[in-house]
This record gives sequence, C-alpha cells and structure tokens, in this order.
Amino acid sequence: MGTSPKILVVDDDPDMRDALQMILESGGHTVVTAEDGQQCLAKLKDEQPDLIILDLLMPKMDGFEVCKALKDPRYAKYGNVPIIILSSIQEGVSQRRYELETGVQLDVDDYVEKPIESSVLLERVGKILKRIGKA
Repeated sequence: MGTSPKILVVDDDPDMRDALQMILESGGHTVVTAEDGQQCLAKLKDEQPDLIILDLLMPKMDGFEVCKALKDPRYAKYGNVPIIILSSIQEGVSQRRYELETGVQLDVDDYVEKPIESSVLLERVGKILKRIGKA
C-alpha cells in the first residue's frame, strides 16, 4: 500500500489542530483539518478520509450535529468512516447529551478526553486503522 492513511482532524482551536496534525504526521499519517462541523462535512466529500478525529464543542456546527448528519442519507456513504471523539467533556456527559437530543446512542469508535498524550493518540488511531485494514 503506497499511501498513508488520511485523517480528518476537526477542532475549532487552531493550536489543537496544529498539535494534532504534528502528532499524527509524526506517526506517518496524512492529515486534513477543518475548523467546524460544516467544514468537516464539506471535506468528507473532497478528501474521503479513512478516520475522523472530532471535537464536540465547536461554533456553527458541533460534533454532535456531525454525528447526526452522518446518519442522513445524503452522507450515508461516509457513515462507515470511523470517528474518534476528542473532547474536554467527559464521555458519560456527552453520551447522555446526545442520547437526550437524538434518542440514539453516540455511535463513535473511540472517545478520548483532552488533553491527550501523543503516544496514546497514536495508539488509539493505530488500533482503528488496523481494524479497518488501513494500517
């Protein structure tokens, strides 16, 4: 396989996007970034990433809305792209909010709280990419 896995990093904090990009590129991944959910959905079509790392709290369109949009038929072909939630909100709190808003569980592949150590992030990303045959 000649190309490295492509990861879409979605976070409204430019410092966080830069830090994640450096960590992921050091692990041999190709990184594309978006600053909110709207950009995320637009870049899904253009970039066709292998994995999304998604912040929950963002302006315009947050991570909860992105997860909901991926269940929409217009985005059905991207619904299988694995998602790692990377947020400062505790997992149980965000899961509960999503369930209350949508009536369904937050269907993501992993959940990591900020701040995260680079080795832990690369390990989690590696596990998911291996599972989907992209590592």
